[in-house]
Amino acid sequence: MAKGQAERILVLCEEVLAASKLTYQDLTAIAVGVGPGNFTGIRISVSAARGLALGLGIPAIPVSTFEMLRDPYGVETGANELVIVQAPRGAAYAQPFRYGRPTAAPEIIDPAAPPEHLRRVNLQVTGHHADEVALHLGATASPTEIDDPAGRIARIAQWKAAKNFDMAERPAPLYVRVPDAAPARDKPPSILS
Repeated sequence: MAKGQAERILVLCEEVLAASKLTYQDLTAIAVGVGPGNFTGIRISVSAARGLALGLGIPAIPVSTFEMLRDPYGVETGANELVIVQAPRGAAYAQPFRYGRPTAAPEIIDPAAPPEHLRRVNLQVTGHHADEVALHLGATASPTEIDDPAGRIARIAQWKAAKNFDMAERPAPLYVRVPDAAPARDKPPSILS
């Protein structure tokens, strides 16, 4: 949708529940994609998931785009995996994983010249520009795309719930790059009482 996501999201949730003959009270957890991705869309979905989880007294489980891209290979597989997500301006976001769990924070890379510190023995590169990044790092490539976002989010959230991963923290948007906008540098006005 180009516009109206905030107005439509809860209505869409109700339609999906009704189509499945369920109500909000039937839910035991809510899974939500936290990005990186569309800035506004991620903020809206995370806010809605957190609000619903709080109101229903159930957990909201965050699932990153990195986790969604690696899903086809089995959630707990991959001793040394580097997952690549497309970023703006020809860049890429990269995050290393070991057996389904990230081992470092995501970072911005140039797919044509990935940094050497990402090189690992028996590395598998998954995702956007996987062939190019793998070539530079002497790794195996597994290009993939997210074909079923809802299904992948649900499977990963179910695995996280079973393993008690990421259950204590409230979901938050995953931002890798510094925002283009910055707070104003002017001194705010004084508020008189």
